[in-house]
Amino acid sequence: MSIWIIFKLLGSLALLMFGMKAMSEALQKMAGPQLRHVLDAMTTNRFTCILTGIFVTAAVQSSTASTLMTVSFVNAGLLDLIQAIPIVMGAHIGTTITAWIMSLGFSFDITDYVYLALFVGIILIYLKKHGLWGELLFGVSFLFLGLSILKNTGLSVVSEPETGSAISAFFAQYNQSTLLNSMFFLLMGLILTICVQSSAAIMAITMMLCSTGVLHVDQGIMLVLGENIGTTITANIVAMSANTSARRAAFAHMSINVIGVAWMLLALRPFYGTVCNLIGFDPNMPSTTPGFMAKASLVLATFHTSFNVCNTLLLVWFVPYIEKFVSMVIKPRKDEEEDFRLHFITSGIMKTPELSVLEAHKEIEQFAVRMQKMFAMVHQLLTEKDPKEFEKLYARIEKYESISDNMELEIANYLDQVGDAHLSDDTKSKINAMLREISELESIGDSNYNIARTIHRKVSGGDAHFTEQQYEYIHQMMELTDTALSQMNVLIAGRKDAFNISRSQNIENEINKYRSQLKSQNINDVNNHTYTYTEGTMYMDIINECEKLGDYVVNVVEARIGMRITE
Repeated sequence: MSIWIIFKLLGSLALLMFGMKAMSEALQKMAGPQLRHVLDAMTTNRFTCILTGIFVTAAVQSSTASTLMTVSFVNAGLLDLIQAIPIVMGAHIGTTITAWIMSLGFSFDITDYVYLALFVGIILIYLKKHGLWGELLFGVSFLFLGLSILKNTGLSVVSEPETGSAISAFFAQYNQSTLLNSMFFLLMGLILTICVQSSAAIMAITMMLCSTGVLHVDQGIMLVLGENIGTTITANIVAMSANTSARRAAFAHMSINVIGVAWMLLALRPFYGTVCNLIGFDPNMPSTTPGFMAKASLVLATFHTSFNVCNTLLLVWFVPYIEKFVSMVIKPRKDEEEDFRLHFITSGIMKTPELSVLEAHKEIEQFAVRMQKMFAMVHQLLTEKDPKEFEKLYARIEKYESISDNMELEIANYLDQVGDAHLSDDTKSKINAMLREISELESIGDSNYNIARTIHRKVSGGDAHFTEQQYEYIHQMMELTDTALSQMNVLIAGRKDAFNISRSQNIENEINKYRSQLKSQNINDVNNHTYTYTEGTMYMDIINECEKLGDYVVNVVEARIGMRITE
């Protein structure tokens, strides 16, 4: 076999993989904004979850993408593990559509239509308004073009006496139906899928080998079973850095297919025979028989679908037990509760930009909660009498300030990466609003730290003391500020159309008026020697910083609702 034939095989495989990727990405862009609503509406019970998995995978034409999508929703807290498991089961059924598309390419020559589709696709892309349809046509065209080249190149290789005999002789070594031979092809399918990171590409190679007669169909069946396990590895690798729920969802994805392959090995002969009878395919017919190529690829596609459907129908009744099993195997990290890294955004875990925004939103929600928690520590610092506990609490506030800086940078970098993709105008405006939100939240962290530093300076100096009345005024100002933070978190965690804007307006006005009142009174108290100028300065530094913090809260609210609420 010449080097050019090898390049042609690799090139056709690359063309097929590019076509699958382009088609999947185009479908994800078209369906992305609606997929979250589908998940909301169709995850009420395990059977609707299965339908959701089928629908989403059929929509994006990639089980890897839909599974990663599911894992990312679990990671972001948008789905429970008990919902994710049947969705993954449905994804296993939805992905079999790809095998049927490939079977179509092996059944008849579709090349002539490919060139027309490419021509129409480029016109749609240049029209821009229908650009996504053009990208979809390009993806489908490259997919079928790659399949056609792969099929024709495979036939030409097999027809060469020397090369065809060598390949046939290699696979003939494993023709006997033994457990060892079956495990060899199962392992081969698993390893190839892990290496290529595309079960669709390995399925195409399997169909090519079986339809040309080089590989026996029952050996191809074992490759297909290996591909089913191999395709689950991607989600597990990506989920390694995610939270416990996401890692459990990814492990459930792998467990379902491993269990399925295990019982299929026991029932393989009758199951395979039933599929062959259904198609009208004789496993012993020679590859030169008319229609062999179409029927061989059809058997693989039918087996792939039947296996996943039966596996889902069998395991759907055991979803609660699968959940318990994966929860028992995947334990929470020891430091997960006190780990202040990003919990919901994980590099590479979500490939659909439109849906990545949901993860960023969930992370911002956590960011806002942490800033209010930090403010509560500052309030506690004001009244802490134990010197050791005081220093310990102050060190914790310092740590939170550093965390807020890092969170702003990491979320901003993530949103910047998402913003590089083709997005809808609505999603672009959401990203811009989110960038403003994280900037203002980081400023809230700075204000918290500034208040804490003022309190620390007062305590460390030893000479400055606040009066009971000053403490009372500071507590009242902090309570108003905490109320503003609570309202902000209600907005971020809920729906903006259900948010009472006037409540935030009223709190902001109260804070401003109270600051002005305390400022005037402070001047009088210093002049009347109620306390020293230094004590008055520290006191007003805390009051003014609370007022500034309230302004940052208003800025977050304005960014989220998309309108100004203050003059």
